[in-house]
Amino acid sequence: MEEIDMLLEMAEDGMGKALRYTASELRKIRAGKASPAMLDGIVIEYYGVPTPLNQASSITTPDARTISIRPFEKSLLQEIERAIINANLGLAPTNDGEFIRLNLPPMTEERRMQLAKQAKGEIETARINIRKVRQETNDELKKLKNDGVSEDAIKIGEERVQKLTDTFVDKAEKMYEEKEKDIMSV
Repeated sequence: MEEIDMLLEMAEDGMGKALRYTASELRKIRAGKASPAMLDGIVIEYYGVPTPLNQASSITTPDARTISIRPFEKSLLQEIERAIINANLGLAPTNDGEFIRLNLPPMTEERRMQLAKQAKGEIETARINIRKVRQETNDELKKLKNDGVSEDAIKIGEERVQKLTDTFVDKAEKMYEEKEKDIMSV
């Protein structure tokens, strides 16, 4: 039974990682209001080293439609501007010599639908990853039969893995519902 509990812990950890990754990807999807998380994943050259934008500047949201970026060094303004344009966020940076401002245009209904579809894709990826963890765990459980673990114990372990899977898939669905509500609210 100890091996089964260990496998279940590993499965729960793997499923948790899948959800954490999905949550970080969902934060990057623009909802109705500006968020510094929208710029996560943008990397600039800082003294020849690829550096995340949020480690080389201060990013704030003065209002719901504006993101303000103040680099720690003014020499980075052009580099940041170029990185934002290359990131294909659909935002045009405005450089005033001290700050870079990103004004988020109001979203059209069509754009909201696209973003909801993108969020749904992220949730589907989470489901696939959760199911992959379930499959790997069940395979490991079946291998325990060779080590003398009873079939009943393995069956119970598989049932527990399925309950865990269902729980994590439900959590992913709730994440999608919240994000969709956020995207669709005007």
